[in-house]
Amino acid sequence: MTGSGAAGGTRGAPREFPVELDRELEAPLPVQLAAALREAIDVGTLRPAEPVPATRELARRLGVARGVVVAAYEQLIAEGYLVAVHGRGTAVNPELDTAPPQRLERAADDGPGARRREIRPVRDPARDPAAGRGPAAGADSGAPRGRAPLAPGEPIPSAINSPAWRAAWREAASRAHLVAPALGDPRLREEVADHLRRMRATARSAADVIVTAGTREGLGLLLTSLGTTRGRGLVVGVEDPGLPSLRGVAARHGARIVALPTDGEGLDTSRLPEGVLDLVIVTPSHQYPLGGSLPLVRRRELLAWARRGGVVIVEDDFDSELRFTGSPLPTLAALDDDVHGSVVLLGTFSRTVAPSLSAGYLLAPEGIRSMIEPVRRELGGPVSSVVQFALAHYLATGELRRHTARLLRRYAERRDLVSDRLAGARGVRVRPMDGGLHAVIEFIGPDAVALRRREVDVVERTRVAGLGAEPLGGYWQRSGAGMSGLVIGLGGSDDTAFEAGLGALAAVLRESPAPRG
Repeated sequence: MTGSGAAGGTRGAPREFPVELDRELEAPLPVQLAAALREAIDVGTLRPAEPVPATRELARRLGVARGVVVAAYEQLIAEGYLVAVHGRGTAVNPELDTAPPQRLERAADDGPGARRREIRPVRDPARDPAAGRGPAAGADSGAPRGRAPLAPGEPIPSAINSPAWRAAWREAASRAHLVAPALGDPRLREEVADHLRRMRATARSAADVIVTAGTREGLGLLLTSLGTTRGRGLVVGVEDPGLPSLRGVAARHGARIVALPTDGEGLDTSRLPEGVLDLVIVTPSHQYPLGGSLPLVRRRELLAWARRGGVVIVEDDFDSELRFTGSPLPTLAALDDDVHGSVVLLGTFSRTVAPSLSAGYLLAPEGIRSMIEPVRRELGGPVSSVVQFALAHYLATGELRRHTARLLRRYAERRDLVSDRLAGARGVRVRPMDGGLHAVIEFIGPDAVALRRREVDVVERTRVAGLGAEPLGGYWQRSGAGMSGLVIGLGGSDDTAFEAGLGALAAVLRESPAPRG
């Protein structure tokens, strides 16, 4: 199925752009249309502020249902490619640069290994004061966990109880005598690359994939490769608020931690320091814990900033596939250059399969990967061959995608249940979330000191009740900064236990008086 997006070439009228839709492809029609529009914008066929066709008109021209076009437009609005203006229709985001996405030039002297400035030793590296406390949401190593019904970071563990996972495990057991290479089983690396292409619009070679034991192990491998074990301390920027686990890993490797401000859309790229950081850790698709998605304009600004300063960007793909509205957003790595790029993507299967697997992956451009591979070969692979073989089989059957879709429905139902059960609680706001396996309960009122006191009181009551809620204020690196409230998980227990936990939390909130005013 082929068509033109629009006819006409006058200023202000929708531009023509090529669209090819094929009903025989596995990718749904909205995904195909979104990809075609994305490409038209990236190459400059559609320019900033130019309108795109009305949904009914484009649907008629392409011979598809209007819902196909609506879904594609909504996805691109979420990604920042399009904007909807009341009374004026939908147009290309006027804030986008006229140039294509910031792809780094493939100059031999411009790769990370060549251009990275000498890393200066840091005296008395500052340790992250919050690295070891509070939020369990960053755990992905299979360490012992509590069974509190509302603990953040606990996924619904249904995948390992499914026939598809048991079949994958039986297949892997028959190959237990084989040893996977240090960089990872080749079949698993191929399947991870294909998974990222299908689910995250990130088309990269399997050679760019390295198997890890989760995001923390992957970050540790990267930091070791950059030289932090050789007497030189790195300066690492982290989102504030953000996950304590990864900034704790950086601090343990001797890095000096610098808090970077965020807002409702994620990392504030206009306030990034120049010439200070060696590495920055970001969650662009689902900022933790508040859930913002970094707009396309900021993603390009971040890439340009990293290129100027020789900064490595660590993209923590935390919860990014668990998106309730539209498709998962493309990764930041999808905009990066696959040879001389700056972005290292860290992913894990702990959220979608099971934390006990202790398995994940690292995706790095060739220049950075060339520094990581010798270290990985020297240290050896941390994930057992059987686990790798099982994951490769599970991915190859497409069951992980189907399982993720089932999980999304259950998490969305639990998110709605949180809003319903806590509705009417005084001084409480359940923040809207587009995805993830946690909910944020914000305490509201005019007195910040009183709100922090209430947070301490409620957290202590939930601890006594065995609920597992975490203090929202604990996600800020700076003491006393940020919001007060709770972070609760949407998984980790059966539906009955989860509902009972919510009921107990509602009772705790009633017993803890809200500040007046």
